[in-house]
Amino acid sequence: MAKLWAGRFQTDTNALLDEFNASLPFDKNLWEEDIQGSIEHAKMLYSIGLLDIHELDSIAQGLQEIKQEIMQGTFTFSLQDEDIHMAIEQALSKKIGSAGKKLHTARSRNDQVALDFKLYCRKQNLILQKLLSELMEALLMIAQHHTNTLMPGMTHLQHAQPVSFGYHLVAWCVGLKRDIERLQASMQRSDDCPLGSAALAGTPYGNERENLALSLGFKTASLNAMDSVGQRDFALDILYDIAMIMLHISRMAEELILWSSYEFRFITFADSFATGSSIMPQKKNPDVAELLRGKTGRAYGNLMALLTTMKALPFAYNKDMQEDKEGVFDSIQTATISLRILTESLKTLTINVENMRKMCEVGHLVATDLADFLAQECHVPFREAHHIVGICVQYAESQGKDLSNINIEMLCAFLQQELAKLTTQDSNITESIIATITHDRLKTILNLEHSMQRRSSLGGCASDEVKRQIHLLLQWLRSIA
Repeated sequence: MAKLWAGRFQTDTNALLDEFNASLPFDKNLWEEDIQGSIEHAKMLYSIGLLDIHELDSIAQGLQEIKQEIMQGTFTFSLQDEDIHMAIEQALSKKIGSAGKKLHTARSRNDQVALDFKLYCRKQNLILQKLLSELMEALLMIAQHHTNTLMPGMTHLQHAQPVSFGYHLVAWCVGLKRDIERLQASMQRSDDCPLGSAALAGTPYGNERENLALSLGFKTASLNAMDSVGQRDFALDILYDIAMIMLHISRMAEELILWSSYEFRFITFADSFATGSSIMPQKKNPDVAELLRGKTGRAYGNLMALLTTMKALPFAYNKDMQEDKEGVFDSIQTATISLRILTESLKTLTINVENMRKMCEVGHLVATDLADFLAQECHVPFREAHHIVGICVQYAESQGKDLSNINIEMLCAFLQQELAKLTTQDSNITESIIATITHDRLKTILNLEHSMQRRSSLGGCASDEVKRQIHLLLQWLRSIA
């Protein structure tokens, strides 16, 4: 079969070149966008007098028939067609004759593929936004039930301060909110239609590009034809957006893996979202979370691959840009299945509340509260208070106890003694202030629940503040639905 562009050539292309050059095996994913763009292009050609009504109807009908054949799996794809654009055009011409050969008037495969690929990325962008919203909602529903469930907050993976499980899940959600906002921004940047740019310099046909853009769901036509066909910023945007989504998913997955271990036992995966070992009968492995963590590397690789492809290309279209699609298809597929399975697996988690509470009694989580008490109520300079509490932690560890369970009478006597030493250096520390260090006051200060609840500043972990954060996030989700 002769190529559509074969008029200038004296011999057929080598079979190896046909295989090497063809993008049809993967760009056939764009068939729906290609047909959509071709139908609207045909309407535009009719509006400027290059097609009559019978030709327009014939083209539209033929393209709809091809669409049905592809959907039903009866359409024959041939490597000789090179790409999805030629495959559909050849099939259309066979169906309806000469009218089909008029369809490519006033466009090039350069602006055609830019349109198809941009439409595809925009459609997938909206799907990813929806999946992220569903994941956020699933997390927030869990968080609502755990605004009082204590767990150790950690820095450097070391016990730091008591927080709630709900608070931790809200932290995940705030990152996902940024992911949605990045996708929204990418949609805005890709809201110009490249169709009608032709090869690189526009066309002499008087294409009604603004109307064509609106009919295809864009805000406007692209500004410069050469840039329109020679850039893939919209593809890089969605690859970066997905890389960030997968980064956040990977961090969540890492924590889920840790929390499901015997060392933590904070959560338990449902049997339906876990796997076993071929040799060790007792094993229940968090394979979902591990695969989520592992697949993140694919998303990073696809982003770097396209950045590298585009980095030194001269302006306008270059065949290198055929390498733009497979990585995007792969990243979108990876992100889609990752978001879906993470959402579903979270809905079936068992939250081991008691184990979380027990782990708060390890690591001296109330040490900062004791230092704050000395600084706020006893007027001890914070650096001095920090040093004094450090000594208290040393003592607790020597006794094999956590600071929250230390002998309060002994702690009270020690603190009173230390503050008495400071009275000669600091006139703000008086006998009456020292007298405020009592058994009951220290018991409150060292209470884990009290520690969490007193952090009520904006963004803090106090239950009411976490409920406020959840409410705001749910409101935001409703606003973008």
